[in-house]
Amino acid sequence: MRLNRMIPPGQQMTNNMPLNHRVSARERRWVWFFAAGVIVLTTLPYLVGFASQGKDWRFTGFVFGVEDGNSYIAKMLGGSAGNWLFRTPYTAEPQNGAWVYLPYVLLGKLAAPPAQHEQLVALYHLFRFVAGILAILATYDFLAIFLRNVTLRRIGLVLATVGGGLGWVLISLGQTTWLGSLPLEFYSPETFGFLALYGLPHLALGRALLLWGFVRYLARLPEVSLGREVEKPGWRKFTWWIFSRDRHEGCMALQVGMCWLLIGFLQPLTVVVAWVVCLAYLISTGIGLVWLDRVNRGTNASIWWRTARRGPWAVLVSSPMVVYTLWVFQTDEILKTWASQNVITSPHPLHYLLAYGGLLPFALVGVQQGIMKKTWCSWLPLTWLFLFPFLAYAPFTLQRRLPEGVWVVIVALALMGVERCRSVRLFGVPLAKFFHWVLLPFLVSTLLLLWGGMRTASLPARPAFQPIGQVEAFQFLAQEADPGSIVLAAYKTGNPLPAWVPVRVLIGHGPESVHLNELHPRVASFFRATATDAERLLLLAEYDVRYVFWGPAEWELGEWNPNVASFLRLVFQRGDYWVFEVVE
Repeated sequence: MRLNRMIPPGQQMTNNMPLNHRVSARERRWVWFFAAGVIVLTTLPYLVGFASQGKDWRFTGFVFGVEDGNSYIAKMLGGSAGNWLFRTPYTAEPQNGAWVYLPYVLLGKLAAPPAQHEQLVALYHLFRFVAGILAILATYDFLAIFLRNVTLRRIGLVLATVGGGLGWVLISLGQTTWLGSLPLEFYSPETFGFLALYGLPHLALGRALLLWGFVRYLARLPEVSLGREVEKPGWRKFTWWIFSRDRHEGCMALQVGMCWLLIGFLQPLTVVVAWVVCLAYLISTGIGLVWLDRVNRGTNASIWWRTARRGPWAVLVSSPMVVYTLWVFQTDEILKTWASQNVITSPHPLHYLLAYGGLLPFALVGVQQGIMKKTWCSWLPLTWLFLFPFLAYAPFTLQRRLPEGVWVVIVALALMGVERCRSVRLFGVPLAKFFHWVLLPFLVSTLLLLWGGMRTASLPARPAFQPIGQVEAFQFLAQEADPGSIVLAAYKTGNPLPAWVPVRVLIGHGPESVHLNELHPRVASFFRATATDAERLLLLAEYDVRYVFWGPAEWELGEWNPNVASFLRLVFQRGDYWVFEVVE
């Protein structure tokens, strides 16, 4: 097999060389073709959606997670309107702005009227194309560290990128909310990964950078046992090893740090996950070395010091965005309230067992093999898997975000078990051959997601589509309203509105609408006939509301007719959609 060009000329491949350099050009071409195929497959529902819109409906550009999708387009629209700092349009509270969601803000600057919404959606999906391809390439590079067999690498790539759990069994039995939640593969992009490729590009790119960071972190670590005696520099030389002027090791640490630094602009919490895994890896290998030193009277401590030296520099380089994000979410009242409302907890542990249980028997074999070999690279997935329950149920409001990348680790361990136990038989069938049949059930949930997306895209209805009358009202506001004007509307209207118009609403997004629980009943009361004009004027004045939107979503809240109000002036009407301007 032809070696990657990263191997110095003239150097022969030996068992002491890192496995991640054993990726041939032929393998790389296959990965590119596979990545292109996945991107085309995930794009088909969106193409159907644009083909399905007509004189009555307009496609939002999303077939799942539409509420969050509209918020991403709104962030891009804010950048197009001239903003460099992010200010959420889903609250009327005054904001200072912050350097968060920067990729979306920057993408928005590439769009301009006319047909601005269509441009923003196209840019979003272009971002998805690029991020998805990079995520697939990085996943293959990560798996190649641990797997020699090319066929198993490819199987692992399929599983890690488009595979899912066994939640489809619950769906087929009608248990869609078993133990209080959907199966994880249908709503949690961190748990598996296909949803990120399907429609969440910042998460896909974040995973790519996370995995590539670890690929560089483990680069050029020889495939030798922790217990093999090579050099014993002594534990008192820690300071020298950390601050020595080894340019090669410094370059490795810088590459790792730059990968994780870029994650900070996408999902800072993933950087923290990388730090925790890195620290746990160093602790576990360090403990292993101490134990082996007592047993064998000789250890491979020089390699441990190399990995230990890369870690602090990688953390230092990647820390600015994490520190900034932590500081701004603690000091900015709007972002602080947003964080308190953004609660994403892990489901019942049995959901994780259902998600990962099909591969766990194979992964446990891989764990056994990794422990027996005690190689430097294999110790990383062992440590990461051990951390999984602590990450998934950490005392933190965003605990479901923390198992990011664990699915790729489980796949790697499972295939390590298959690769190194080829003589093992299950039900009389060789383990490697048996695994090919096990692969099929893990693709069913993905097929269901694609089928659901196609069905949503082919049948125009809210929320994936918006009525043409409402879109025309949005377009009127885009021409007439000043950027940043406050619009009072129902939650269902307030969510898509900022994706078409650079205005702000009182409510429209779960976490981003500050004080949502208090404002939601006040907005509903505004449209009820039982409310007094004094109460309505108080709400309008308190938040400096400039426009009031009135349509079917507002009719559901109450039967009050704004046409009778002396403090409102009709400025737009098309079908069932009305826009009123507040009279000063």
